[in-house]
Amino acid sequence: MRFAIRLAGSLAVTLATLVLATGAADAQQLRGTPGSPTAVEFPDSRVLPQSPAPFAGTINPSARDSTPAWPPTLGAPENAPNVLLIITDDVGFGAPSTFGGIIETPALERVAQTGLRYTQFHTTALCSPTRASLLTGRNPHSVGFGAVAELSTGYPGYNAIIGADTATITETLRQNGYSTAWFGKNHNTPPWEISPAGPFDRWPTGLGFDLFYGFMGGETNQWEPGNLYRNTTRILPFEGRPGWNLTTAMADEAIAHIRQLHEVAPGRPWFIHYAPGGAHAPHHPTPEWIARFRGRFDEGWEVIRERIFANQRRLGVLPPNAVLPPWPDTLPRWASLSADERRLYARQAEVFAAYLAYTDHEIGRVIQAVRDAGQIDNTLVIYISGDNGGSAEGQMHGTPNEFAFFNGVEIPVEQQLPFIDEWGGERTYPNLAVGWTWAFGTPYQWTKQVASHFGGTRNGMAISWPRRIADRGGVRHQFHHVLDIAPTILEAIGIPEPRSVNGVAQRPIEGISMLYTFGAANAGAPSRRRTQHFEMLAHRGIYHDGWYANTTPPTLPWQSSGHAPEDVVNGYAWELYNLAEDPTQSRNLAAQYPDRLRDLQQLFLIEAARYQVLPLDNSSLPRLIAQRPGPSAGRQEFVYRGPGGGLQASVAPSLLNRAYRLVAEIEVPAGGANGVIATHGGRFAGWGFYLLEGRPVFTWNLLDLERARWEAPGALPPGRHSIAFEFQPDASGAPVGRGGIGILSVNGQVVSQQTMARTLPFAVQSDETFDIGLDTGSSVDDRDYRTPFPFTGRLERIVVTLGESTLPRSPAR
Repeated sequence: MRFAIRLAGSLAVTLATLVLATGAADAQQLRGTPGSPTAVEFPDSRVLPQSPAPFAGTINPSARDSTPAWPPTLGAPENAPNVLLIITDDVGFGAPSTFGGIIETPALERVAQTGLRYTQFHTTALCSPTRASLLTGRNPHSVGFGAVAELSTGYPGYNAIIGADTATITETLRQNGYSTAWFGKNHNTPPWEISPAGPFDRWPTGLGFDLFYGFMGGETNQWEPGNLYRNTTRILPFEGRPGWNLTTAMADEAIAHIRQLHEVAPGRPWFIHYAPGGAHAPHHPTPEWIARFRGRFDEGWEVIRERIFANQRRLGVLPPNAVLPPWPDTLPRWASLSADERRLYARQAEVFAAYLAYTDHEIGRVIQAVRDAGQIDNTLVIYISGDNGGSAEGQMHGTPNEFAFFNGVEIPVEQQLPFIDEWGGERTYPNLAVGWTWAFGTPYQWTKQVASHFGGTRNGMAISWPRRIADRGGVRHQFHHVLDIAPTILEAIGIPEPRSVNGVAQRPIEGISMLYTFGAANAGAPSRRRTQHFEMLAHRGIYHDGWYANTTPPTLPWQSSGHAPEDVVNGYAWELYNLAEDPTQSRNLAAQYPDRLRDLQQLFLIEAARYQVLPLDNSSLPRLIAQRPGPSAGRQEFVYRGPGGGLQASVAPSLLNRAYRLVAEIEVPAGGANGVIATHGGRFAGWGFYLLEGRPVFTWNLLDLERARWEAPGALPPGRHSIAFEFQPDASGAPVGRGGIGILSVNGQVVSQQTMARTLPFAVQSDETFDIGLDTGSSVDDRDYRTPFPFTGRLERIVVTLGESTLPRSPAR
């Protein structure tokens, strides 16, 4: 019925009685506000967001004769479960007790005992790619994450950009009525977009999360996280709080969030992504956790490995025909080590174990909060033990400072021994010796970074959902991959895969739901994932119907200076395994079945072309310093007026491998001035420009192993001054890490000049920032100052001018 009435001012208003038609068979219910007299259905729930629904009431000239109706909102299906998606970091298959390890993980154990334990679940061999697959349901190269974000290149499979046509599962859930939150590590924002200038559409809050509390990047200092954010704002909650640790603080935040959701909106389902830093370096447990593991690893890695293997056989997480491959010749036997080496390495394992156990304990507190809220019965808990295999970045001897690895430096045992009692504390940024990494990956070979072997890609996982999973404590051996988690969640909830999100047509989800494995009757069902490719830094593998072909690692991942083959396509040897008969890749059948190997190699190329894996690239450290987009790209001059900063390395001026000049225009008040003018990095690698007792100082911290220091002989008198530091690299030598001459001058007069024999080639401390006027992280030299050490004069401006780079002009491979 249509009619018109005349209002004041001769305004004609057309009113209509609108009737809503019901939608298609797969329509999803829309929820109105309490008291709304009608419920409407959505015509196609695969298109997000929904077009605004027509008014469902009636309008007549008088409100007394009309019927109100609030706009409906899209709600989750009835009885939709909450989802708690947990993923830890750098954990080998055999590390947690749930999968045979000797490190107790009761939270993971409880999930397995109340649900299912998965023994053939796979990741991608590195952090960012696994997490991109987890959140999108697609292969990592399909969403731009063929490598970690810091190694991104300008190819579709490697640009670190999750496109609008591959929306995260979280965006789908949020637009289907879920509350969404992310706690912990985010390694999937392009590094050049991590700045106060944004853009923010690829931060967690732009990827479908209502709330983010966590750190941006691959790792962080758990005692003093310099890259911690709440939503898009950097925060420093550790300041003035001795003993504060992010592992506990993050659990506290998640628990408070769960309680608030339950109290405010108990009927609204939620999705929480919980991604702690453990057990990625730095290993930073609290002292009481370290004490629990004292002496537990004195027998050495080979004995521990044998014990883990026996546990795995007893638990049934390995098939009966699994064998333990021999200890590799590339790693030392425990008996061959000196007394100092054994003491150091045992301490490293104690701290690693403490960190993993501590992390699991805090996860257990989060799960208990769900139980306390009475929501555990209808909560789908997915607990993935590691986003790849254990880390080899501690190198042969372990390290008190992981940034040594990223700069191609290996720290000798004798230089590590003074840190042994402080291992895990704020004075260290530690990782453990690769012998332990190999043992904690039992029974598989190789480590993180190596996508060709299961030591890099096979991780334990447990899933519980008491309302749905009745086979409590069941074990599942189907072959699955991290991209299968997203479609599993969608099917469990009953939400269809979207065809369009925010106006952009979606590329299909590539994962396969694992829901078919939940029932006891399907415990031994054949794997529905029949084919899966793996690639990381040109390490390759291809699985198909129980057979697996893979490349042989040409270099050792714990040797950052290793040289990979020039011919990345044809320069690699290949291996072949029948996984049904040889589940631990111990008997290479390549010579016996050359035709099958050839077919699988061809299948890999087909999959690689289909999923944006090409072009293959086996370079690693050089890509850390390659040119990328962003605010600092191509700039030679940067001007700042402090205080401020807090900038990640990707958007700050980089002083590595080039000439440069810093000029600070300051005013010293009566009585003198002290404090930081500018700094980048911190205790474990970086530089600082500051006044100390009034004297200008410039310091380079070279991995906490040595420092180069320029200092003026006297304090600056009150008044205006121009302080400059410039560096000119040597004319010859290696293109990276080249030494040179540094000159500190005041008002045009040289006050200190010296030669540096070497410089940092690849990275300052990545979890600390570029700051102006104060230091928001740790000090580059604790002997000089403690943070924040704000500048007490007036900083008018500082100008950073970058000169010619020492790097080759041709782009990195």
